Amino acid sequence: MVNENNISMKRINKFHDDHKWRQFHNAKDLALSISIESAELLELFQWTTAEKAVENKYESIEEELADILIYSYTLAEKLGMDIDKIIEKKLVKNLKKYPV
Repeated sequence: MVNENNISMKRINKFHDDHKWRQFHNAKDLALSISIESAELLELFQWTTAEKAVENKYESIEEELADILIYSYTLAEKLGMDIDKIIEKKLVKNLKKYPV
C-alpha cells in the first residue's frame, strides 16, 4: 500500500476526507479519472511544439500532472499497492525486456 508516512498521501487523504469524497473512490472511477486527466495534459501539447507548450503552459502542465499523480496514488492506495514496489517491479521487468 502507499506509504502513509508519505506527506503527499496524508494531505491527499485529508483533502478527500474533508470533502467526503472517498466514498466515490472506486477503482473504476479512479482509473477513468487518470485517463481523463491524461487527456487534459495531452491537450496542452496539441497544435504546438513540446518546447512552446512547456514555455507557455508550464503551470497548467504542472496542475494536470499533479491531478494524474493524485488519482494514481489514490488508486494504488485503494488497491493496497505500494508505489515504490510496483515501480521497482516494473523497472526490473523493463530491464529484462529492453537490456542495455
